[in-house]
Amino acid sequence: MRTELVSASGDPARPNEDFASVGLPASGLGGALVVLDGVTPPKDATGCLHSVPWFTARLGGALTELTVSRRDVTLPEILSQAILRTAESHSATCDLSHPRTPQATVVVARWSPQTVEYLVLSDSALLLESPTGSVTPVLDDRLSRLPRSALATDALVDSTLRNKEGGFFTAAADPSVAGRAVTGTLPRSEVRALVALTDGATRWVEKFREGGWGDCFTFVRKEGAGALVERVRGLERRDAEERAYLGRSKTHDDATVVYVELPLKQ
Repeated sequence: MRTELVSASGDPARPNEDFASVGLPASGLGGALVVLDGVTPPKDATGCLHSVPWFTARLGGALTELTVSRRDVTLPEILSQAILRTAESHSATCDLSHPRTPQATVVVARWSPQTVEYLVLSDSALLLESPTGSVTPVLDDRLSRLPRSALATDALVDSTLRNKEGGFFTAAADPSVAGRAVTGTLPRSEVRALVALTDGATRWVEKFREGGWGDCFTFVRKEGAGALVERVRGLERRDAEERAYLGRSKTHDDATVVYVELPLKQ
């Protein structure tokens, strides 16, 4: 079994707000991956005493523990429990009703000898490769379907679109958001490998148009997760002044790539 995990901050002067883990139970049967992309607030206006990295570490740690230890619980239920556990850890000190309370996008995948389960919430991505080499992207595209005019300012996103009907959803303090995630289960025999990416890494496909999702998967398999992040950084530097590619609020963003190649048999 091959696993690879790379996570790089978009700015050396700022902490990385992403979280990533690969969990392998002591039984040796199955495993899980978790990838979170913390949402950067404007001017630290969150109503919370804690940082986004604190939040993603808490939520990511809870998700990792629960996906590995509670194999009898579905991924939406696990996400709901992890959100609740995280919220309870700071509800006494922070205003969790604030629209910018710390929050994150979520990718979770869990595999056993029989199945591969997945959950995606907001704009991180999960790529599934079949034994024949075809690649299927699992995407929550609600944010990308919003009109560009609706994303003109952070305030507008907060007040009318974030975690609202007709908008898009992230993991914050409301456990019920788990029911909004894109989920599914496949036979284990139909999945050979997985790649999970935060949107700082999906820029290779979605912003810079270097290739499709299948090309991205092939690049990670052949060149490695770190090579994809470095390629994105090069494209960002080249475009830093021209801004030829629309929809980039940051020159560099935190970028995380997790690659898991499943064993042929378990």
